[in-house]
Amino acid sequence: MKKTYETQLPQNYKEVFHIDARDKKIGLLLNLISLIPFIGVFLLLFFTAELNLKTLFDGNSDGLKWLLLFCLVLILSIIAYIVLHELVHGAVYKVLTKRKLKFGISWSCAFCGVPDVYTYRTTAFLALIAPFAVFGVIFLALTIVFAFLHPVYYALFAILLGVHLGGCCGDLYMTGLLLFKYKNKELLMRDTGPEQWIYLPENA
Repeated sequence: MKKTYETQLPQNYKEVFHIDARDKKIGLLLNLISLIPFIGVFLLLFFTAELNLKTLFDGNSDGLKWLLLFCLVLILSIIAYIVLHELVHGAVYKVLTKRKLKFGISWSCAFCGVPDVYTYRTTAFLALIAPFAVFGVIFLALTIVFAFLHPVYYALFAILLGVHLGGCCGDLYMTGLLLFKYKNKELLMRDTGPEQWIYLPENA
């Protein structure tokens, strides 16, 4: 069976990339980018949904009650999604490495990492892309289904889809690096959660 990780960085490897989501500039940039899909979905719902965000509050007490309930459900759903997103990262890492995971949250992001090993390119790629693939399919399917069944649930899942796409911007950036810039199969990545390092053999 092919190795999925190294416990120590081989001597002939050199660092070629490093990112820290806790860095003020990087963290701010990632969070600003993550707002783009959310704002896009919000505007789409506001102007096109059959029961759009304008009609959730119609100026009476019942309208306010349902609007507040919708916002509460949305907030709880986003929190649950963030937890599940990191658990999916962790599940892939756990299956492929069997190593201890590190979960946490900083001012800029929630995170999951496997800090005591250096994972090979395929392992890193699968762990990075897993939440995008899993929840992208789930939220897109639910959004399409409820677009024809119930406008409020449609709005809920469409917003969650926007949150999901925005929340994956850091994962997609790292995935893009592995796909298009660092294609060497011998690549190693160290992922502590908020920080990632990429290493390549010196002769690569």
